[in-house]
Amino acid sequence: MQPVMQPVALLLLCPLAAALSGRFWHVTDLHWDPDYEAAAGAGQVCPSAGSRAVPAAGPWGSYLCDAPWRLLASAVRAMRNRLQRPDFVLWTGDDTPHVPNEKLGEEKVLHIIENLTSLIKETFPDTKVYAAMGNHDFHPKNQFPGKEHRIYNRTAELWRSWLNDASTPLFRAGAFYSEKLPSPRTRGRMVVLNTNLYYDKNNETAGEEDPGGQFQWLEETLTNASRADEMVYIVGHVPPGFFEKKRGMPWFRSGFNERYLKIVQKHHRVIAAQFFGHHHTDSFRMFYSDTGSPINVMFLAPGVTPWKTTLPGVNNGANNPGIRVIDYDPDTLQVLDMVTYYLNLTRANMMASTWEEEFPTWEEEYRLTEAFQVPDGSLRSMQTVLERISKDPHYLQQYYEFNSVRYDLTQCEEACRVDHVCAIREVDFTKYNECVKTSSSASAIISVRLLFFCLLLGLLSPQQAL
Repeated sequence: MQPVMQPVALLLLCPLAAALSGRFWHVTDLHWDPDYEAAAGAGQVCPSAGSRAVPAAGPWGSYLCDAPWRLLASAVRAMRNRLQRPDFVLWTGDDTPHVPNEKLGEEKVLHIIENLTSLIKETFPDTKVYAAMGNHDFHPKNQFPGKEHRIYNRTAELWRSWLNDASTPLFRAGAFYSEKLPSPRTRGRMVVLNTNLYYDKNNETAGEEDPGGQFQWLEETLTNASRADEMVYIVGHVPPGFFEKKRGMPWFRSGFNERYLKIVQKHHRVIAAQFFGHHHTDSFRMFYSDTGSPINVMFLAPGVTPWKTTLPGVNNGANNPGIRVIDYDPDTLQVLDMVTYYLNLTRANMMASTWEEEFPTWEEEYRLTEAFQVPDGSLRSMQTVLERISKDPHYLQQYYEFNSVRYDLTQCEEACRVDHVCAIREVDFTKYNECVKTSSSASAIISVRLLFFCLLLGLLSPQQAL
């Protein structure tokens, strides 16, 4: 009887295990365009399209524009319907539209942040929100100083109900902070960074070694967390490493990238996972020790804005709007699973009702464990996901379609594979360049060998009668 009882006992324990796990939302890159007007002429639909004509704008948005208010309202409504009482919400920044600085200004930037803050507070009135600033949440955009600023002060006021007494002065001084997670059953801590200080488009901090003293503060915070037997989630907007859709394009200045990487290597045992945005795409980054062992993982969530990037050299750089739920173990903070929900923007616009109050359906796009056949979202599992993407065309194509939230369904060929795999695998600048060079050379050799083999077959095959 014993062998029969064991599976039964395990089945009985499954609901208990599910009940003991926690869940939280990660939402990023809302990029509200207050001047979006679907009924306008093709050239006047939205300022965020720039000089691009927008021939097919719908009520829920356009791939050439940032998000209209209706899209953002539908996103938070979908969040509430899918998971009304999360343990907390991660909101990793970028609220304003992609327009020139002269079309914004401090007051307009703060007005947009205030409106989106109110939207999230109204949706989750009793939920802790950990909010990070994105590079567009400032004026002029990207130019974040490593010292007190009135935009930091005003944002701290807007987020006062989410910040504790210790976090508020830290936020005013540099827009970063750390707090214990709200659940009494966890020893977890959230570290919210202002990585806009390290952005290579930020001229304010270009000559500094440690803008705002954030690196030193981060090291001290992680050291103290280790002593207190806490595990940590690190949250921010601009990630280190490279953009997977444009070869050789980093976000951090080189010295800042190296320093961040060294901190993760030194303190990786206390960092359970990292959650960032900025790309608008769905991807992840692996971190390794100097000997090549995987030590940490960073999850990059897709954006809500569908805006097609204007970065030169990026093909099909739009996305369907996405939002994400993370299942986690409150005791260890290990990621157990992730479910990404999305709005098929084309379909939503085609089926748009004339009734203002009706909202489109946000569908489940994929569940991490099912899509990539891994037991959880742990470091080991994500290393397995990377290996499968790298070696198996089926998993590569599946990952590639998820990367744009099912917007770009074209085939990910060899150059595409190299761009994505090297960006995921190598956050370090030098190792990334080596990865691209080595992988591209190997691909070229294979291509030459295949061509030679085909030519040889042609020569050896019997001549067909004319």
